[in-house]
Amino acid sequence: MANELSIGAGAPTPLDASGIGPWRSPWVVTALAVAAVVAFWTATGSTPAVITHLWKWLPVLLRGLLVNIEISVLAMAIGTVAGLVVGALSLSPSSALRTATRWYVQAFRNAPVLVLIYFTTYVFPFELHLVSYTFPFPDWIKVVLGLALPASANVAEIFRGAIQSIPSAQWEAAQSLAFRRREIFRLIVLPQCVRRMLPPWMNLYASITMSTSLASLVGVHDVVDTAQIASNTVARTDFTILVYFTLLTLFFAYCYPIARATRALERRHERH
Repeated sequence: MANELSIGAGAPTPLDASGIGPWRSPWVVTALAVAAVVAFWTATGSTPAVITHLWKWLPVLLRGLLVNIEISVLAMAIGTVAGLVVGALSLSPSSALRTATRWYVQAFRNAPVLVLIYFTTYVFPFELHLVSYTFPFPDWIKVVLGLALPASANVAEIFRGAIQSIPSAQWEAAQSLAFRRREIFRLIVLPQCVRRMLPPWMNLYASITMSTSLASLVGVHDVVDTAQIASNTVARTDFTILVYFTLLTLFFAYCYPIARATRALERRHERH
């Protein structure tokens, strides 16, 4: 009887392992969107030519995406190091340091990313002069710095929240066992903080990666700039639609696994 009821008309839609219905899965939605686009071009009779152009430009688009990934990795690395320093200073007993770090965090967490990219692009010089040597200061490095500023502010908040989420009883219990403060932080507090910081840190990295699409606005030859060049070169409306759809797919294919891994870490943290 129970089995008969479970397969009746009112039975709920089966869910996959992540708790998402099959028709709501992003992969299914993406596949349906691709099928719809292909069907559209098939109906208009332009599919072979468009696919040929895309196949020609795809390696260049992938090289452009690699530029975006490099920018995001460097920005996140610089932002993480700076954010850990700022986050540690925000826990300082000095009220002046706490106030300064609070203003830093609030300023760069609430500033538009595009404004920060324009700021670093035009504030920093195009060349650096040291003694008798001249070194170029390329635009992509300025974009890295522009993205590292909000990343550092967010990492500082993530670090501060992780430290303050550790119950004070753990500090007291470790002190009663004759642990030094440095040992308590290194052996007890820091491992828990890393586990709690990892999911929001990964979300932040995915956000920074998507923000790298703004780099083309200041002259960086990334995947968006490559897509614009391809669209202007081929000069076909159907190809323009396809190349920007491919652009969305590339970013999705890179960022969505990060989002899934973040959800898995969050569920694991909830169980433990």
